[in-house]
Amino acid sequence: MFIDDAPPKKKDAPEPRNLERLSLAELEEYNAWLEGEIARVREDITRKSGQKQLAEGFFKKGTQSA
Repeated sequence: MFIDDAPPKKKDAPEPRNLERLSLAELEEYNAWLEGEIARVREDITRKSGQKQLAEGFFKKGTQSA
């Protein structure tokens, strides 16, 4: 049996692009796309954090005795 010491690769993570072959315009376009993705991820983090806080608040209320 072989033990793989490499960390498991995430399935949803895109492969890094080879930037050497991209023109300046292509780099700027790629950068804009990445910034859009970052904004989208941050929005989802904010949304999910709010949902988590609501759920935690709900369960804390249910465990308190009157």
